[in-house]
Amino acid sequence: MIALAGTIGAGKTSLTKLLSDHLNSQPFYESVDDNKILPLFYKDPKKYGFLLQIYFLNRRIDEIKDSFNNDLNVLDRSIFEDALLFKLNADMGRATETESNIYSSLLRNMMEELPAQGHQKAPNLLITIQISFDTMLKRIKKRGRSYEQIANDPSLYDYYKNLNQRYAKWYQDYDASPKMLINGDKYDFVEDPSAARQVLAQIDQKLESLGLK
Repeated sequence: MIALAGTIGAGKTSLTKLLSDHLNSQPFYESVDDNKILPLFYKDPKKYGFLLQIYFLNRRIDEIKDSFNNDLNVLDRSIFEDALLFKLNADMGRATETESNIYSSLLRNMMEELPAQGHQKAPNLLITIQISFDTMLKRIKKRGRSYEQIANDPSLYDYYKNLNQRYAKWYQDYDASPKMLINGDKYDFVEDPSAARQVLAQIDQKLESLGLK
């Protein structure tokens, strides 16, 4: 199992497709366009923040279970970064500390309930895509989801900036599995085929060093 991580607009979905095609494995995509809770969260984070996190937790547990059956399946978001996102919401007043603590406890309990024998709960490799704050804002604007736009909600500027900063610290502290960092500013694999080839080569090298390819 390979899991991708990164802030909004990092290119997780694009790299998931590139990598799963490259490895001839199955991709698992985060539910966004069919997520009816997400637009409600952006309108009223305090009301829908906890519900959204439970929705994502349920989906990611299902994805981890589904990925047990095949080698090197690619998940376009890691379950391990969900606590980071919800803690940010709590710190910014978008959720309560009690909700954050309950969520963290539930996450630990659900991970413990996953079957352990013959299965690895953490990914074989975590790939984090790191982009600058400016790149993040440009990509959010370009993909055009109305509820993500700062023009519609100026408070999102501080939320996005804080989120991008916390991801750097989160990656440094992550120790649940082998990991690697992709520079999403230097390698624009979404738009540049040459950059995509270079990124895939870097991942191949990492997988080979881990004995996974």
